[in-house]
Amino acid sequence: MARRPPNVSGLPLNALRAFEAAARHLSFTKAGLELRVSQAAVSQQVRTLERSLRADLFRRLTRGLALTEEGEALLPAISDAFGRINQVLDRFENGRMRETLMIGVVGTFAAGWLVPRLKSFTSIHPQVDIKVFANNNRVDLGAEGLDYAIRFGDGAWHGTNAERLVDAFFTPMSTPTIAKSLKDPIDLHQQVLLRSYRSGEWTQWFEAAKCRQPRMTGPTFDSSVSLAHAAAQGGGVALLPVVLFSEDVARKRLACPYDTRVHLGSYWLTSLKSKRHTHAMQAFRQWILAECKKMKVE
Repeated sequence: MARRPPNVSGLPLNALRAFEAAARHLSFTKAGLELRVSQAAVSQQVRTLERSLRADLFRRLTRGLALTEEGEALLPAISDAFGRINQVLDRFENGRMRETLMIGVVGTFAAGWLVPRLKSFTSIHPQVDIKVFANNNRVDLGAEGLDYAIRFGDGAWHGTNAERLVDAFFTPMSTPTIAKSLKDPIDLHQQVLLRSYRSGEWTQWFEAAKCRQPRMTGPTFDSSVSLAHAAAQGGGVALLPVVLFSEDVARKRLACPYDTRVHLGSYWLTSLKSKRHTHAMQAFRQWILAECKKMKVE
């Protein structure tokens, strides 16, 4: 009866490590120095492995070693296996495994809300390496390999779970100097109105303010961050979500001349329904929902 081929579970780990080191160096002596054992110990471990496999892995030369065909076939698999093990072991820190969390965030929310608060999350969860990718609300969770995407809209995205984070109420914002000249909504007819790529936002605000909308001729931007920057530079009046630019108002970079605000959407935490939630994802979800709830209470 033919003997069964050796099973990996029956192979001694030290022998596999000795073979891998000796094969890289083509020397038992150098392998011993790396593994902090004697040359004789490495040679003995390799002999043990060869007996288990019933095959010679090296040709012993006068000076050094040479791999046999069997050794050449085995080395890539062993190197890859040890490499994978080391990658996982490197992720352990203080008894916990490090995880990477990939988040796509609409630029306005990233700059106006998330980034100033990230220190809070990382202090609570130092084992999570968070990577933030800002976008202009156009994102593909699957294709971009994202765990979460924070988006602006109505929460209806096919194939995703969506949890509301913050409602966005928009109002005109400008430099404090321009704001002082705006007493009535009709005064906006004399200003440059900066526009978002989302059409119809100014229309909804003027309807809420019960004022006729002027002919729109101002420049168009692909993000509220760019709109706010242009407004803060005196380039015109922008329609912005107040909750994300409160810091600019506090520092007097921007001002809100009117009380009229219009709800144009919300910011949502979204993930693919098909994605298994990792520990890092669960930690981030709990943290961001708690932070948003805290903000609503305040």
